[in-house]
Formats: sequence, C-alpha cells, structure tokens
Amino acid sequence: MKVEVFDESGKAVKNRKGELVCTAPAPPMPLFFWGDDGNRKYRAAYFERFENIWAHGDYAEITAHGGVIIYGRSDALLNPGGVRIGTAEIYRQVEKQPEITESIAVGQRWKGDIRIILFVKLQQGCELNETLITQLKKRIQQNTTPRHMPSKIIAVDDIPRTRSGKIVELAVRNVIHNEEVLNISAIANPEALNCFKGLPELQRE
Repeated sequence: MKVEVFDESGKAVKNRKGELVCTAPAPPMPLFFWGDDGNRKYRAAYFERFENIWAHGDYAEITAHGGVIIYGRSDALLNPGGVRIGTAEIYRQVEKQPEITESIAVGQRWKGDIRIILFVKLQQGCELNETLITQLKKRIQQNTTPRHMPSKIIAVDDIPRTRSGKIVELAVRNVIHNEEVLNISAIANPEALNCFKGLPELQRE
C-alpha cells in the first residue's frame, strides 16, 4: 500500500508525527458502508481530512530507516492552546489510580479555545470527591505536562465503546457539543452516550 504521513497542510513528511494516509487505492479498502445513502458517512470517515486521500485516522511517524511508529488515533488528539496532546498520555496516569476503572478524555470548545474534560468511571463503592480529583490532577501534572491537566473531571456511569472494545472519543465529543453522532451503529453500548448529554458542569468555568 502507498502509505505516507501527512502534516496539517497535506504535505508528506518523515521523522515527524502526522496523519497516516494512503495515497493510492488498495484492495483492503471498503467500497462503501452498508446503508450509507450517498456515501456520506464513508466519505466523512476517510476522505474529508484530505481531498481524495484516504486518512486512516491514526497519528504516525515514518522514520529515517523506513520504520513506522503508530502513536494512536488522530481523532483522539486534544489541542488546548494549539498544543497537540495524545489522550493515551492522560489515560496512562489515570489507570494507575485504583478508584478508576476506565476513563475518556475529550476536548470541549470553550471561549475560543479547547479545554480538556476527563470523564471517569469509578470502581463500585468509590466516590469522585475533592481528594480523588486532587490526586488525579497531581498524578497527571507530575508525570506529563501542565498542558495535559484536565479543566474538569466528571464521573459517569458508563463509557461508550466500539464492538471491538475501543472507547469512542469522537462520539462523546460530538454529544457534549450537541452534534450528530455519525458512527452510532458501530457503538456496542450507544445508551452510554446519554451519560454525557446536558451536563451542567460543562456550562461552567
């Protein structure tokens, strides 16, 4: 497959993180999504990032030796203050907290910028109190950078996942902005999206 890494302007780069793309057709590519009238969802999923170029949705780097490093989902990137941050860096710290079973971090548009919102699912019997919030923020700050610090940490009952078990950050981001979730049929537990609707905490500083 004709695999390359593009920067934000659509230029191929090496030794630098960017968007993993395929610049020529390949046999494994699906032709369409079932029941997708006019190929709207299909084009939105792969071809809206760069004109007529398959963007795979992963953040990658092609090294000088021809190797490829995959950094994670590109739609999982946060961009507070114009600084690109991978959510995996946040999850690595949150997973060390025994009270948390899983988490999901998304960027919320706020006053002309993006602020990080961290949603956590707690172990049974645990409570998201000020002590736990302080512990989480301290762990994230000490082991990442100040830019990784979530503006808010909110407890939710469930977190949406695809049928293959991946958390669905883009769907949660759409919900908190009152936007349509295009890939809802791919979510194994779509009812979990209700946990993120109309949260008053997201309307405050």
